[in-house]
Amino acid sequence: MEVEEKNITRLYIDGKEYILIGTAHVSKKSAEQVKEVIERERPDSVCVELDEQRYQSIMEGEKWKETDIFKVIKDRKATFLLMNLAISSFQKRMAKQLGIQAGQEMIQGIQSAKKTGAELVLADRNIQVTFSRIWSNVGFTGKAKLLMQIIYSIFSNDSISEEELEKLKSKDMLEGMLNEFTETFPRLKKPLIDERDQYLSQKIKDAKGKKIVAVLGAAHVPGIKEEIKKEHNLDQLNERPPKSKLPKIIGWGIPISILALIAYTFISNPEAGLQQSVSWILWNGGFSALGVAIALGHPLAILTAFIAAPITSLNPLLAAGWFAGAVQAYFKRPNVADFDRLSEDVLSLKGFWSNKVTRVLLIVVLANLGSSLGTFIGGADVIRLFFENL
Repeated sequence: MEVEEKNITRLYIDGKEYILIGTAHVSKKSAEQVKEVIERERPDSVCVELDEQRYQSIMEGEKWKETDIFKVIKDRKATFLLMNLAISSFQKRMAKQLGIQAGQEMIQGIQSAKKTGAELVLADRNIQVTFSRIWSNVGFTGKAKLLMQIIYSIFSNDSISEEELEKLKSKDMLEGMLNEFTETFPRLKKPLIDERDQYLSQKIKDAKGKKIVAVLGAAHVPGIKEEIKKEHNLDQLNERPPKSKLPKIIGWGIPISILALIAYTFISNPEAGLQQSVSWILWNGGFSALGVAIALGHPLAILTAFIAAPITSLNPLLAAGWFAGAVQAYFKRPNVADFDRLSEDVLSLKGFWSNKVTRVLLIVVLANLGSSLGTFIGGADVIRLFFENL
């Protein structure tokens, strides 16, 4: 049995009542509705669309300011952290415009669960699992589209009113948006929405008690209404996709081929071999250094990228950006004030470049991108010189 109210869906399945609240993550009215429904219904369990990582981030508050930027680089998480900040920038900008904390409805769900004595259930899948399944599923074209959308979100100055937000939660508009999303990113919808609908629905169904309230992004409600009627294997949904051997083969194949070509050319024509070596160094080091310069890196970080890139490009286990980022962090180490301003600075393109935290991350990413570009151009030039001197 199913009963629809404004932004609320009541389901009665196998003697249990499920109350699904469809929210917008930057809506005051959503947060108010969550408080009102939980405190009125007094459920046995409250499920929120959070995983353990995002929950800890909310509960620990200021602890993220203690982040060690060197550890981020060492653990190869610079790109992941920068992408996370970029993705959240649009939502934070909207929240600021509407005078509400981003994710306030989830915070309200946590607070109201504690107030009413309900058991809190973190119902969402680990965000890193979702990201890894997205990245492996979308293909090269999907990756390019996704990156363009993220870049657009940083540049965009779009605004929206509270009334428009409420309209976005309506069934007809949601279906239209999801259909459009499916057409634009057909392979992205499965790991980002469909699989999470299945995961969320199983966690909601497994929650203790006879009455369950679930605080969800409105886009998940239509899917959960159907998926909650089925059984889903959480272990399967939590599996990270197996890593393809192709990137590793290419990663080692290119440098071995480049070294072999240069070595062979040196033996047959030392002058041409020297020309190949200089071309490899200039293209690789030049583009990597340019990436650091675009990120407004310290002069020694630029020099580090130039020196490191031609070497690291020959070893897939290393990356020029790690060295350039570490040098930048050493000379321009982010302080508490930079972490304090981070939530504000990610709201604008200028802020991404001016904040010492995001600048280090940009240097890592752009140095690596420059080095990759230099590898292809420099490698092509090495091949050209090889054939010219056969």
